[in-house]
Amino acid sequence: MSKKALSILLRTRMRRPNDHSKLSPSSVMKPTAIDQMQLDGRKLREQGNEFVSGGLGVSKREMGSVLESMRAAITMKKTEFPDSVLDEFSEGYLFLSHEDRMNLLLVLAKEYDCDRASVRDLMKQYLGIELPAGDKAQTNGPEEDVRLSAFYRTEKNLRQALKPAYELLFEQLNTHRGGLKFLTILRADILSILREENIASLRALDTDLKEKLITWLSPAALELHQLTWDDSASLLEKIVACEALHPISSLVDLKRRLGVGRRCFGYFHPAIPGEPLIFIEVALLRKVAETIQEVLWDEPPIPEHEATCALFYSISSTQPGLAGINLGKFLIKRVVTLLRRDMPHISTFATLSPIPGFMQWLLSKLASQSKLAEAEGMPYSSKENTSLTFQENILEPEEENALLELSIDGRNGMEKMLNLISNADEWASSDEFLAVLKTPLMRLCARYLLQEKKRGKALDSVANFHLQNGAMVERINWMADKSEKGLAQSGGIMVNYVYRLESIEDYAQSYFTSGTIQASADVHRYVQLNKHSSSNE
Repeated sequence: MSKKALSILLRTRMRRPNDHSKLSPSSVMKPTAIDQMQLDGRKLREQGNEFVSGGLGVSKREMGSVLESMRAAITMKKTEFPDSVLDEFSEGYLFLSHEDRMNLLLVLAKEYDCDRASVRDLMKQYLGIELPAGDKAQTNGPEEDVRLSAFYRTEKNLRQALKPAYELLFEQLNTHRGGLKFLTILRADILSILREENIASLRALDTDLKEKLITWLSPAALELHQLTWDDSASLLEKIVACEALHPISSLVDLKRRLGVGRRCFGYFHPAIPGEPLIFIEVALLRKVAETIQEVLWDEPPIPEHEATCALFYSISSTQPGLAGINLGKFLIKRVVTLLRRDMPHISTFATLSPIPGFMQWLLSKLASQSKLAEAEGMPYSSKENTSLTFQENILEPEEENALLELSIDGRNGMEKMLNLISNADEWASSDEFLAVLKTPLMRLCARYLLQEKKRGKALDSVANFHLQNGAMVERINWMADKSEKGLAQSGGIMVNYVYRLESIEDYAQSYFTSGTIQASADVHRYVQLNKHSSSNE
């Protein structure tokens, strides 16, 4: 594909961003076709229902033949394993409808799970073996050595019985041409089905496949490459299609992100050539940026020798089937090492990150508090102390007073805030509303990042990712992302996480062991009011 063709494709996508419902059968096994099938779970569910070529309909392959090839692949011995069987299975699978894929995966999960009857028999056999007198593998004579041999033999058989038969299929596909890529598609389908229905056997199948992929995609097997404008158009198309945070709007935009003052790095696997599994975009700046606008649109970029900060502003996975596999952690560390080597004048490594769960959390919190107050038959006010167990003061008195002065529907400041932030088009374009909302939103955002947790870890997924990698919360930035997505998810707020090289391991360890979140004094200052208010109640 030429750059001109890529330009046409970009313009087409901007006009029809979701028009990927049909593929020709001849292109199904080509990387670009498979890529489209992975863009998200919804597209994966739509694939396979109908394929057209030259205006002539091509019927999908029969479920039975695909199932037969899958069974043959599992039951054949390694020494007689023909590539044609795997080809038939993987190619045929891609033609199946969503319903047939689900049925096939359920057969795989249920019929080719571990042999539980053998497991139970072996467990009874194991429990019947008399324990040797010595500790562990210590022997005091031939008789006890015989008992230990019985333990080892039974344990080996037990491990084999606990191994699901479908592991053989995964292992054979991993060594097959195009098999690793196909396995990511297979897992993307599994995750898509699990979002619709939580099936225990399918969960177990997913866990097993995920563990295999983690092993096969270890950092030692991945290659780091810088992506440039000189790369193939098909690779650049992948970058455009999979950019998750800040959509690439044109060829000029793409060329700029790959040009002077910018870097883009990708992790590649030899078994999936020509496309990164994950990529990260970096801006070389004089200081840590506060808004995404200055990263994406500042002109011209500074001379690279003047840069002191490497800012990671976007990280995107290209494979939905690798969800939950933390390749980004290793990618960031490899990129930091590379930049330190090539650009020793870079001393600060930071991010400009979204806070994707903030507005959802805040809207839910405001709505629940409103319902609690309504159920008690009393108007809620942060000025009033209450003994209700689940009622809390979300707003400070001065914040509520400012909200009460606005001509917005609501019995109190909390309801006014709920009604106001539910419509980003209204409040984000009004200087009056922005002035009133800034203080409570920044304070509540700091509370969300530092105090709201799930199982002892940060509630926000992006925060959890960077904190477990050893970063600290350095600064939260008002109106840093004014895009529709940025306002809807984060209230326009973005956060700088900083990787202090001398403290990365200590911060990661303290977060992992105790959930401790490292943050700057400026960020902590936002949540001091919460502590002060609580101590006075």
